[in-house]
Amino acid sequence: MPLSDPRFLQLNAWLNQYFNVKVSPQLISGDASFRRYFRVFVNNDSYIVVDSPPNLIDIVPFIQLADSYSRQGIAVPKVIASDRDLGVMLLSDLGDTQLLSVLNKENLQQYYSEALVLLTDIAKVTQTQTGPLPKYDAAFVARELDIFCEWLALHHLGLAVDEVNIRTAAAFNVLTENAISQPQAGMHRDYHSRNLMLQDGQLKVIDFQDAVIGPVTYDAVSLLRDCYIRWPDSDVELLMQQHYQQCLNDKLIGADVSFAQYRRWFDLMGIQRHVKAAGIFARLNYRDNKPAYMADIPLTLEYIRDIAARYQELQGFSKWIAEVIIPAVTAKKH
Repeated sequence: MPLSDPRFLQLNAWLNQYFNVKVSPQLISGDASFRRYFRVFVNNDSYIVVDSPPNLIDIVPFIQLADSYSRQGIAVPKVIASDRDLGVMLLSDLGDTQLLSVLNKENLQQYYSEALVLLTDIAKVTQTQTGPLPKYDAAFVARELDIFCEWLALHHLGLAVDEVNIRTAAAFNVLTENAISQPQAGMHRDYHSRNLMLQDGQLKVIDFQDAVIGPVTYDAVSLLRDCYIRWPDSDVELLMQQHYQQCLNDKLIGADVSFAQYRRWFDLMGIQRHVKAAGIFARLNYRDNKPAYMADIPLTLEYIRDIAARYQELQGFSKWIAEVIIPAVTAKKH
């Protein structure tokens, strides 16, 4: 990290003052936002430092949700110190082992089952000390779906606006109706194997600052139909059944909700998330100069093509993804 970086100099000064000793933060990574993460060692203890430019990402939602999640018994980083005006936080260190890095065919049922169990408590977090979480309503869903049109279909692929609108309008209405018709619960909103850390054999949750109140299947499908890895349908089916039964037991869904109804909610929710993700990955490339995420677009499109084909009202959308979008994305890579 160059010493000419003003934010790094400010962060370093803040840490030196807090610990009353000279420290040397080591850059771990950035993420899909404007945040950066550092590790710092003091007296053989390690900490995570978050650099979050206050004009871009306020740290208060993270701090408030860390408190709410912790009170609910969810293992999350502890906020040790923070400065809102500067946009820095000092957190407990959960290590470097993302769940994704240890998953394989033999252990995925065990780890994903444990991750689904955590959703019982996550669903209970619907407010912080300052009030209720935002609602994942129809307008929210529409904004997310529009990212696909704006950044992938129009900006990246250069398709005609009229064609994109015609091909997406009916499908997006179906996906929006599916999202808002489901029972609502506390929702992490980015619950997947890169946001679950494995430390001392325990799963711990990160990146929860965008939590909302939303569809009961959202976090489960985010986990099981991960944008970064795809597991066999037979494995996903078993875990879907676990989450369905869990939702019944937790009274998140009524006893009259059949597994067939749950599956439709789950499948269509996953399509909506993958549509959004494909658009976000393109936006990260063009707006934020993070080209690595472009490699994750093909998997999201394959999910959309395959799952949408199972539903009559989405088969036209599936066909468009298969015959127009996927070939165009493939061609742009060459």
